Amino acid sequence: MIDPVDPAAWVCPLPLRNHDRIVTGHGGGGQMSGELVEHIFLPAFGRSAVAGLHDSATMDPPVDGGRLAFSTDSFVVSPLFFAGGDIGRLAVNGTVNDLAMSGARPLALSAAFILGEGLELAVLAAVAESMGRAAQTAGVKVATGDTKVVESAGDEVLYINSSGIGVVPPKVDIRPGRAAAGDAVLLSGPIGEHGIAVMSQRSGLEFGTGVQSDTAPLAGMVASMLGACADIHVLRDPTRGGLAGALCEIAAGAGVGIEFDEDSVPVPDEVAAACAFLGLDPTHVANEGKLVAIVPADAADEVLAAMRSQPEGEGAVRIGHVVADHPGVVAAYTPLGALRVVDQPLGEQLPRIC
Repeated sequence: MIDPVDPAAWVCPLPLRNHDRIVTGHGGGGQMSGELVEHIFLPAFGRSAVAGLHDSATMDPPVDGGRLAFSTDSFVVSPLFFAGGDIGRLAVNGTVNDLAMSGARPLALSAAFILGEGLELAVLAAVAESMGRAAQTAGVKVATGDTKVVESAGDEVLYINSSGIGVVPPKVDIRPGRAAAGDAVLLSGPIGEHGIAVMSQRSGLEFGTGVQSDTAPLAGMVASMLGACADIHVLRDPTRGGLAGALCEIAAGAGVGIEFDEDSVPVPDEVAAACAFLGLDPTHVANEGKLVAIVPADAADEVLAAMRSQPEGEGAVRIGHVVADHPGVVAAYTPLGALRVVDQPLGEQLPRIC
């Protein structure tokens, strides 16, 4: 005897289109993938950047004789939306800034999404729209991308890998190995805002602050700095590991010592209070819209003025100098006049900060 059929238990083998959440079919490369691109990504990123929808984007080579810069990074921040930003804006600004730290003018980015099954399409659309606005602000195109869907156990999964290419102007040579004794150390503004903004909203850790992430594109400010001095020696954005991590990497890469004055490093009161609450050193907290510059001492004032002329560098300060002593070691003068060794953080203070 054949069991009666229950239509309510049928499972359609074909993906349905009227979903408000991500399903496996959205990453299958078929019509649903195409609809995701058509209805979410293209309106957010702009159709002009992806004419033809081929497997790769093409563009004209630079004509100014510069060198190409290429960078990639992955973004897994939690929560996806936080005070002052979101994972989409972070992905664009992070890759733009990685290019800018070599002095490059960003040309185009890629955006590859890893999406968990069950993610709301409205969340993906909000992230994509934020990426589009960030790209427009940074003056860069999102030229190509990819989408994959993975199983998730009810968690909100949205990861982004972003790669970017840019052009380094002729005669610009920015790299950690160029830091030299006598150079000035400049910082573009207050530190610790991004890390505290994300930590303050993390599930199980909410302690409430008014701090917002400082995520911002820095390529425009870097162009202004190069206009003041083409011979900038080192640029570094102090993201994971914070200011201390960035300075330690520069000192180790160049085989020089770096000394800075703790009192000269701007730390917002709310960041200082949150760090005291959590037991953190503000110089170890992540930033996403700041940079450290190592420049010849005789050009420091001009570069500092160029930084302060841009919104991202209004709070720029000179914090220290490069020394020939204690190569590979960073040291800070405390408010009491003592000199202490500054170490890199051992690992992540908390996971998924960017």
